Amino acid sequence: MTQSTPIRRGGHWPRLLDTALALAAAGVPVLPLRVGKGPVGNCAACVGRPPRCGGRPNMRVPGPCACPWPCHAWAAATTDPHVLTSPSWAPAWRAAGVVGYHPGGAGVTVVDLDNADAVAWARRALPPTRTVPTTRGEHWIYRGAMQSANGVRPGADIKSRLAYARWLGPGTGTIVPLPAAVLALVEREESTPARAAVDSSTRWDRTVATGCRHTPAFVRTGLETGIGRIKGHPEQGAGTAAYGAARFLASRHTACPGPCGLDGLAAELVAAAVAVGVPAPYAERCVTNGLAAALGTAA
Repeated sequence: MTQSTPIRRGGHWPRLLDTALALAAAGVPVLPLRVGKGPVGNCAACVGRPPRCGGRPNMRVPGPCACPWPCHAWAAATTDPHVLTSPSWAPAWRAAGVVGYHPGGAGVTVVDLDNADAVAWARRALPPTRTVPTTRGEHWIYRGAMQSANGVRPGADIKSRLAYARWLGPGTGTIVPLPAAVLALVEREESTPARAAVDSSTRWDRTVATGCRHTPAFVRTGLETGIGRIKGHPEQGAGTAAYGAARFLASRHTACPGPCGLDGLAAELVAAAVAVGVPAPYAERCVTNGLAAALGTAA
């Protein structure tokens, strides 16, 4: 068994470690964060992709991580006191500025509100729950884990699964179950299994675009670029990529006399999004909204 390292030393790190140990005893996976709030850097065995260490067991691709250091950010968070007090973790605690934790691993979701406007929005739109003051805003804590996402609205991030948050104290108020209003901020795009890769050959041709001022090569190049961006988000973000691709493609045709065969292009983008796991109704809505944003029509 790894020997624990003494924690009663000078400086502030013993206090941080004591806090981490108390949280771990309560079932909250914790890790040291640097003064700048970021995780410690990976060791030499963990910097590669894939890392030579195999990855932490709770990462997307489970692996037997043999590295004793607190590498892999949120995935290194643990409730094991022997790991937290090990000699390998001691340098990270000495350099730490704050205790971090893995909200999803603790069964909670943090709505990170980064400014006063975001806090005011939450007070109007979200059910009251436990709140924790931050430097510029508040953390709203809900019971239940969900997908994490940044920028779900101005000044607001969701931190739960595959993410870490700062521990800034227990907060005040009664924690309530994760509401639909928070779940709706992050539409899960990986909720359906990924299908076979989409055929990137387009059905667009001049017979459906008699009023388009562009050459077939121009249109196909733009479509291929959009499909490539969608396929580049196999884990999350494909719906957003589909919206952006649809908006960009439609914007190229605003000066055409029409018709330009945009329905066929839209179908290709939807198929690409569905192929990487986006639910079909959501993919169709993203593409429709992207076309409407460029064309100035109601979605």
